[in-house]
Amino acid sequence: MPAITDLSQLDLNGTYSYADYLTWRFQERVELLRGKIFKMSPAPNVRHQRIASRLHVWLGGILDDHPCELFSAPFDVRLYNLEKSLKADKEVFSVVQPDLCIVCDPVKLADNRSCNGAPDLVIEVLSPGNTKREMSDKFQLYEEAGVREYWLVHPADEAVQIYVLNENERYIGLQPAVEVAQSVIFPELHVDLEKLFK
Repeated sequence: MPAITDLSQLDLNGTYSYADYLTWRFQERVELLRGKIFKMSPAPNVRHQRIASRLHVWLGGILDDHPCELFSAPFDVRLYNLEKSLKADKEVFSVVQPDLCIVCDPVKLADNRSCNGAPDLVIEVLSPGNTKREMSDKFQLYEEAGVREYWLVHPADEAVQIYVLNENERYIGLQPAVEVAQSVIFPELHVDLEKLFK
């Protein structure tokens, strides 16, 4: 099979697995959502990057002596429905690159390639080009995969929506944070939104 060096060599209506994804050698950044290829937006704007960078610095400092680890994009996260066993590459059909994620289970990082399974917390900073995908498609994937807490950062509204899995493995949305974003599963994590959005 010839090497895939250009996105145009792929059938954008086809279905692909993480095993396929690992063989691609083109420059464009893509994600797989239920086996379908989604081209990622062009490089995020300055405001998006500034917000993501501030979050990374602040959360990284808080987690400095914590057993959990913080990762930022580009970093592959392999997602699949809530089953406790890790999946083989050919059985994984969703690969995303969240802006930030916190992973507490070292087994999910054991292959040193990416996160194999749901992170504990995912943070997505919305941009004009990715809002629908983050708010709909990825929301469902994160919920089904068991991401315990999901933050949607809205730069335009200067607010953060926080969703937490309940006992039925469904997201419960908290009141939008407009002054301080406070993690539910990590009580030590809190972000002053005035400083974040300045």
